[in-house]
Amino acid sequence: MRAAVFHELKKPLTVETVKDPTPGDDQVVIEVCRCGICGSDLHLTEDAIFGVPGGTVLGHEYAGRVAAIGKGVDRVKVGDHVAMMPLHSCGRCVHCLRGEYAWCSIMRVDGGGYGEYSLGFQHQCVPLPKTVSLDDGALVEPMAVGLHGVLLAQSQPGDRVLVIGAGPIGLAATYWARRLGAGRIAVTAGSTRRATLALTMGADAFLDPADASPEAAIRALGGMPDVVYECVGVPGMIARGIDYVRPRGTVVVLGLCTREDHFMPFTLVSKEARLQASAFYDRRDFEVCADALDKDADTQRAMVTDVIQLEDMPPVFEALRQRTTQCKVLVDPRPRAR
Repeated sequence: MRAAVFHELKKPLTVETVKDPTPGDDQVVIEVCRCGICGSDLHLTEDAIFGVPGGTVLGHEYAGRVAAIGKGVDRVKVGDHVAMMPLHSCGRCVHCLRGEYAWCSIMRVDGGGYGEYSLGFQHQCVPLPKTVSLDDGALVEPMAVGLHGVLLAQSQPGDRVLVIGAGPIGLAATYWARRLGAGRIAVTAGSTRRATLALTMGADAFLDPADASPEAAIRALGGMPDVVYECVGVPGMIARGIDYVRPRGTVVVLGLCTREDHFMPFTLVSKEARLQASAFYDRRDFEVCADALDKDADTQRAMVTDVIQLEDMPPVFEALRQRTTQCKVLVDPRPRAR
């Protein structure tokens, strides 16, 4: 099969022929139909902290069709349409039985979506509703990241919400905050290029980057935010969230920052604010997001700015390291029609 393969830090992926996956016990082979390019994959290919070995096929935001099953597989069958939870886990421990694969003792993030076929365990498969297109199924994973963060905020109906960052995760947090009862929602980002998209996803206001002060947020929201979602992942953003949030409010950190960061503990303590990290999701989050695609695919699909073929992926992947007009780029790894 063909796949985009990682070989070395800070070097482009290469599209090449690799061995077809074969399912073992309890495993399934997925024919990948769409895979999203995630910002975390950009981090994985440039930062040694993740320890990704050469020869790895990345890509964890994917959906596809069950192409083959191994011995003991009884939850899915060949031909089923599924979104894959990319959390490798044992499937048997107390955490896995609760659908909390992230806390399994052997958990690791699986890739494989940047190839024509991928291998996983049957408990990682989340069935897609029959009316959901496989073209949209790759959106389940990033939407689940946003949903999990919003649920961890434990916000109340009518809460004022500020989202820092208008990338896919910030937009997903905006979408779920709106649908789970937020009052006014404002989004702030480093540029206005996704302002319209933020409003489409549920925001009431987009702060002008030239004046994104706490006072501007108060004007947009009608008061200090009860909840702030930090979805950028660069140094200084946690401190910014703490500055924005009201006393006894909540700052949820969704951004993936791999550099040292600093904030003033006194500011957090004096506000008696809550700092909540959010990294993954559980099976229920995936199921809710799959169901939401069934009901509201058009809104979520607005994040998708391009669909590319596997052969075109390396230069597009590298271009995403810089500021771009792209939001969510999906890869179609299936052979180009002749």
